[in-house]
Amino acid sequence: MNLDGLDLSILGPALVAGILVLSTHVPMGVKVLERGIVFIDLAIAQVAGVGIIAADMMDFPMHGSSVQIVATATALSGALLLAWLEKYYAKSLEALIGILFVLAASIGIILLSKNPHGGEYLKDLLVGQILWVNPHDLIPTAIMYAIILAIWFVFRARITGVLFYMLFAITVTASVQLIGVYLVFASLIIPALTVMRMHRFRLLYGYGLGIAGYMIGLCISAIFDLPTGAIIVCSIAISSLVFAYALNAIHPKPT
Repeated sequence: MNLDGLDLSILGPALVAGILVLSTHVPMGVKVLERGIVFIDLAIAQVAGVGIIAADMMDFPMHGSSVQIVATATALSGALLLAWLEKYYAKSLEALIGILFVLAASIGIILLSKNPHGGEYLKDLLVGQILWVNPHDLIPTAIMYAIILAIWFVFRARITGVLFYMLFAITVTASVQLIGVYLVFASLIIPALTVMRMHRFRLLYGYGLGIAGYMIGLCISAIFDLPTGAIIVCSIAISSLVFAYALNAIHPKPT
């Protein structure tokens, strides 16, 4: 146990990054669950990851705009493919999303097979390096998320089909580069799933659960020197389980 690990200069930017991701992912998570395409974020995140790996292989600076462009273009290609598949193969869409995820993950492993640091690179892509977020990188991300949220809430009823997939792809691509694939999935699905049966203050509770998970996870990770991304995923899940149990105790489901 090391209380000196509770360094606000490190944990602060990481928490801000988590809050930024939650700001877009909680409402999108509710929409994803309503549409029944739970694993879309894993698929799109993995496709974006292939773009990031490809950009690295082309020796683009990892925090430069060129990587962002390549990753976003790759994710948008995957999103457009899913929009087309939904139009013609709606009944099989969830299975096709799973296939896209497996294909993208396999391509990523193939691309990294000749990289001597491929295993570490893949781990960073999946679990993320949220503790080492650069505060300066959060500013353009915050601006982009603000624009996406404005579009999302102003034109909510019209966000279907291609527009939904494109907004989703752009958002997830930025999130993967901040926090990794696993945390993107946890931020999108776990809080949204927990509050789905609520009718009032659904998003507010979803945001609260996500933020609590990030705060607890960051503190536990810092104190006990444990993998931050994995601990936050577990913290979000446990916080949501406790909330769901309490909610069910107060408002039990009708039998």
